Amino acid sequence: MSIKSGKVTVTTENIFPIIRKWLYSDHDIFVRELISNASDAISKYKRLVELGEANDEISGTEFRMDVDFDSESGTLSFSDNGIGMTADEIDKYINQIAFSGAMDFVEKYKEQSTDKSGIIGHFGLGFYSAFMVADKVSIDTKSWQAEEPSVRWESEDGMEYTISESERTDRGSTITLYLSDEAKGIFNAGKIRDILKKYCSFMPYDLYFSDVAADLAHKESEEKERLEKEEKGEEFVPHLHENLPLNTKTPLWAKSPKDCTDEEYKNFYHEVFMDMRDPLFWIHLNMDYPFTLQGILYFPKTNNVYESLEGRIKIYNHQVFVADNLAEVIPEFLFLLRGCLDCSDLPLNVSRSALQQDEYVKKLSTHIVRKVSDKLSDVFKQDRTSYEAYWTDISIFVKFGMLKDDKFYEKVKDVCLFKTVDGTYHTMNELTDAKDTVRYTQAPDQQAAYVEIAKQKGYDVIILNEELDNNFISFLEYKYPKIHFKRVDAEFEGEAGTEEEQKILQEIFRKASGDEQLHISVVSLGADQLPAFIQETEEARRMNEMKKQFEKMRTGAEDDPYKDLDTMFPQQKDLVLNSDHPLVLRLRGIYGIAEDQEQLSRLALHLYDQARLSHGSLDAEGLKRFLKVNADMITQIAEKLT
Repeated sequence: MSIKSGKVTVTTENIFPIIRKWLYSDHDIFVRELISNASDAISKYKRLVELGEANDEISGTEFRMDVDFDSESGTLSFSDNGIGMTADEIDKYINQIAFSGAMDFVEKYKEQSTDKSGIIGHFGLGFYSAFMVADKVSIDTKSWQAEEPSVRWESEDGMEYTISESERTDRGSTITLYLSDEAKGIFNAGKIRDILKKYCSFMPYDLYFSDVAADLAHKESEEKERLEKEEKGEEFVPHLHENLPLNTKTPLWAKSPKDCTDEEYKNFYHEVFMDMRDPLFWIHLNMDYPFTLQGILYFPKTNNVYESLEGRIKIYNHQVFVADNLAEVIPEFLFLLRGCLDCSDLPLNVSRSALQQDEYVKKLSTHIVRKVSDKLSDVFKQDRTSYEAYWTDISIFVKFGMLKDDKFYEKVKDVCLFKTVDGTYHTMNELTDAKDTVRYTQAPDQQAAYVEIAKQKGYDVIILNEELDNNFISFLEYKYPKIHFKRVDAEFEGEAGTEEEQKILQEIFRKASGDEQLHISVVSLGADQLPAFIQETEEARRMNEMKKQFEKMRTGAEDDPYKDLDTMFPQQKDLVLNSDHPLVLRLRGIYGIAEDQEQLSRLALHLYDQARLSHGSLDAEGLKRFLKVNADMITQIAEKLT
């Protein structure tokens, strides 16, 4: 054939720099694109045979893709035995960038088949991503049409090219990249293998990788050993050196759920996410209408809610890895799960901002959220005992989802659980049956005395000790306007003391604490309860949480708007005295008549410190004072024993 030269036809001004620097910003992407094209080429050829266009017998044919890296020559090649191209097709699909070969193929045969599942096609301008890492790119290809000659295409910049006859004799294509000096410093055999594993672990056709230099070294070493053995008259046994495919052609998500065992689901999870813990449960997505979606989402065990969310939801397109955690497809709260989703209709050749406006993407995201919420409801209804056992691991996910997505909230509000200090679990409806107040604790052990009082009043005290619970409480009060959440130290129910009791005890404890503004209330709590407690109203607690958030914003500058937070958010913690306790009764009775009023004040201060210690609000000075007095008291008791 005659040699032809020319320039690539670019139908959009300056599109090539955009391809290299914007559309494909990650260097690794070129591997995904070229392998995708190779897979696409095989799928096209198989479809032609199925449609009777090609008369070849393909049963028993090993369809494969090969990637060969030669560090000596600085080349990286991608080969397939797919449909191949003619000179005219090279001109159309390579030289005229605006065309999409796969979509053109589908359009041509759409009357004969609506099945597009084997044609990737949406990677668009992927071939030209090769020029991100190569100084020169060549294509050697032979069409499936036997009468068509082999073709070689070469370009050093992606703009000017040469087409000539190739020496290739078998059907398919080989794309060879002559790596730039920069790329040679980045890519080695190990890195390329890792990239292939990342993007191509589930390609539908066998994928082989060869490190040419390593293979040559192995052969030379084996030949040397063979000669040495022969000289010694010893038998030479060739080393087993089998090149196995890097990929699994049929990922678990591509199978029907009824054909998958629990063990297969668990093993797949272990292999993909490198987590040796078994997942709690999972959702197998498999649908064809109104869009094509396959995948598996796992609910993992979570020892650490702050662990990295990177790579938790892997997005694929026709079994080709596209991205981790694609927020336009997967709502943020679902990143707490793990899984693989194969979205074959995903418009990958547009920007992320365009994805957000795509109706298909919106419907896809809505469907995934619905499936997850349906799974939670099903597990709750079918096996509540197991669901309760899962709750510690999934509570963060469910609460975060309820906060972030109103539709998700509506679906799961009746299966959101609250764990009590007694280890039982209740839904919101069960918790608020005949009550308009929910009592909770953030530290059940530290607030044990407060919890006991609330339980005696008939409350099921729940534990809310996760970081987002403060926002979650406000959210639930918005959703349930008649329900109020109060921490166990926010309110003490009981008969109030008399004015005289209030006045006497107020004088004692204000004098002892040195705080003339100390607010004191006297309440009948029972003789078996502690003598004194600290009360922090729910409003004051929430203001304190808000203050902590503003403290993080402090700059230390003179004009810092958050420098005077103590004035903006004044602390208020009241002292509640149990009028039924013998010690409180004794203090009230001897005030003014005791011989040692100073000793009485020290006792009152010790009681106040004990209340703050139980509450968790005792400062360092107070703690030292409390421990010293406590040690003195124990010493006195010990002396009396002798």
